[in-house]
Amino acid sequence: MLRTTWIAILLGFWSSLYLVDTFIKSSKRCGQQYVEAQERYGIQVSIGQVRWYTTCFNRLFLRLGQWKPRLIQMWFRMGAFVGVLLMFASVGLLVSTLVEASSKESPEQVLTPVMPGVNLPLRQITYFFSVLLISAVWHELGHAIAAVREQVRVNGFGMFIMAIYPGAFVDLHSDHLQAISPARQLRIYCAGIWHNLVLVALGIFVFYALPYLLSPLYITGAGVIITDVLKYSPVSGHRGLSAGSHVTSINGCPVYDTSDWSKCLGSAVFYPQPGFCMQLGKVQQYSKDVPLYRGYGGQIECCRNDSVSELCFFYEMGSEVGAPQKHYACLEARPLTDLPRCFKGSDCVQTRKTACLQPSLDNSSRLLRVYLTTGKPVLYVGDTYLFGYSLSVTNYIPRYRFLPLSLPDVIELFCKYLISFSGALAILNAIPCYALDGQYILKAFMEHTLASRISSTSDRNLIYSLILLFGTLLLGANLVLALFALVFSA
Repeated sequence: MLRTTWIAILLGFWSSLYLVDTFIKSSKRCGQQYVEAQERYGIQVSIGQVRWYTTCFNRLFLRLGQWKPRLIQMWFRMGAFVGVLLMFASVGLLVSTLVEASSKESPEQVLTPVMPGVNLPLRQITYFFSVLLISAVWHELGHAIAAVREQVRVNGFGMFIMAIYPGAFVDLHSDHLQAISPARQLRIYCAGIWHNLVLVALGIFVFYALPYLLSPLYITGAGVIITDVLKYSPVSGHRGLSAGSHVTSINGCPVYDTSDWSKCLGSAVFYPQPGFCMQLGKVQQYSKDVPLYRGYGGQIECCRNDSVSELCFFYEMGSEVGAPQKHYACLEARPLTDLPRCFKGSDCVQTRKTACLQPSLDNSSRLLRVYLTTGKPVLYVGDTYLFGYSLSVTNYIPRYRFLPLSLPDVIELFCKYLISFSGALAILNAIPCYALDGQYILKAFMEHTLASRISSTSDRNLIYSLILLFGTLLLGANLVLALFALVFSA
């Protein structure tokens, strides 16, 4: 989908929703009932945003905040310490990004805007929404529990969708919040960041421990399983590969996991194409007599175009008067690939008058022999990159037939999104910038550490405002840089 089409659909949806909401509210017939229903269920529609607010979780927050008081207090004290450290670290990361941008043409971005259909595949949009929503709710849950622990009333909880980004928020009693000490405020403000980092740690643990966690259900290290084959792929069909095919080697290169799969395909591209040793008498006996001609890739062909089982091979034979001469033979490919492999004529047993037959292919094509646990090996002739692109593989081999092939990969991809987005949310909120948690973390931290050293409130407020302005401009510069890179890299 084109980027302009995606933006047009998004603008059209939000414009239509806002116009319908405004029209119903202005209706004399049902406008009053509609407004009352929105207030009753806590729903609010505005330009580019839908919000939902409720108080039904307040008792849950109260119970969680009062559970194991000492443990909860230690938990959020640790969170305050980590949150302050991350505030300084986030500023350092953003400064280093700008410094790197001034010295390199394509610096690595710390913060990159994610836009479905632009730099995020639309087929993965469910991961995007679910991970963002989980990260946001878990973030706000941290604020709510910390607030209850510090005796600050939680008025309510809400969720929203702004443009294409889901989020959440908690409504805390502002008077209660301002009445407690800066140290207690710091524990509340840092709780969301701390929870996001815990979520990152959980995602990392599950990602690396997944082979052990799924070991009762899936086997690893015994090959790869094909999970999907692109439609109209040259490797599909009843003689080809399909979802569930268990691959153990390619051209004799053992495949134990997906990294071996990539290495073996790379070896097939960058190393010479192996041939096969065959006795010259059998070559002359089984070869089809077809006139030589040039193929589309410039290679010599000696088989008919309509042949699906035969392939043109060449071999070199010595000459009494000069250099070895090339000879061509059209042979059945499958029985030939069962013979011993070779790369030159001397690799074969010369006493039996054998030759090293190599497939006559263009520069981008290879003959691949894919070994499976069941059935005959699959032969593929064509571009190796197309072969790898048209197949999706996984390390996880189901122990039972009813288990889905894609479940482990779904969990792995979900963990990757969780680590990336929850970590980004923690870094973003730690930045001392207006409207982010970092704004309040900085204020509480300064009041906690500088009140005894700088007695003047106006002086502390001046320092606070300057740091906050610097953090806001720093974040803005990084976002502009990221958007610039996103637009011009497309």
